[in-house]
This record gives sequence, structure tokens and C-alpha cells, in this order.
Amino acid sequence: MTKKKPTRISRDSALMLTAGVFALRSTCPLGNSAVISKEGRIVAIGYNGAPTGQPHCTDEGCDLDELGHCKRTVHDVFNAIAMAAKYGISTNGADLHCTTAPCPNCCKLIINAGIKRVVYGNPTSKGCHTDYGDEGLNLLKAAGVELIQFDKGEIISGLQ
Repeated sequence: MTKKKPTRISRDSALMLTAGVFALRSTCPLGNSAVISKEGRIVAIGYNGAPTGQPHCTDEGCDLDELGHCKRTVHDVFNAIAMAAKYGISTNGADLHCTTAPCPNCCKLIINAGIKRVVYGNPTSKGCHTDYGDEGLNLLKAAGVELIQFDKGEIISGLQ
């Protein structure tokens, strides 16, 4: 009897699926999520939402400034890095998997946190309702951060 070897998806696929699941926890209409990993193991997760104990966009609506930024929401990348900091987990040399290309402010934080590789889903960099184009990705490239736009087809082909 021959056993068929089970299909195994890549780590990038698994981490992007995880980011997609945690995006469902977001309390911001944009629904972004980020997963920080080291050596393929998850060390921190963040998603868009208000600071702990504060009203959420899903409850009270977005509070937009004159530039279209929501004053209520903390971005997914900020929350993931804050979680790592809160629990004393180094992000130096880590990977970041996020559902959407990070905004310029998140990219500055990624660089200073020592994250070396960013895998992102949707190439549209939206931070709280403002489209930044490639501004954030260009900051990461200039800092030598490896960038990979994730192809959702990788998950599907990995399951076949």
C-alpha cells in the first residue's frame, strides 16, 4: 500500500494565512493584520484597532483628521511591534508578514525595529483611509529590507 505524502504549504503561506485570520479581529474597516516571526515561528501579532480600553471604529465610527487619517486606530505593524516590546521579544532580524503593504510610518518603525524581511499581500498601501502609493515600500528598499509581494496562488498551488 502506497501512502500519499500530505501536502505542506510554505511558511510564507502559513504566516500569510495567519495574518488573514487575525485581520478578522481588526476593529478598523481596513482590517489589516501583521505577524512577526523569527526562524518561521510566530513571536508577535497585531491588527488595526484602538488602543486598549479606548472606543473602536466598529463601535463609534472612524475619527478622521483633515488628511483622512483615523485618529482612533493604531496600525497593525505598530501593534505587532508593541506586543513584542511589551513581552520583551526582540524583533531584530525578524520577518514581518502583513495583509497590506505597510504605510510610511509603519515602514519607519519596521526599519528601526530591525526587521529584515517583509512579505505583504495587497500592494495598496492604505493607512487609515489614506493611499500612500509606494512611499513606504521605497523607504524599506532604501534601508535594505527584503520585500516580497505575496501571491495568493502560492497557497492554492501548495494545497494541490
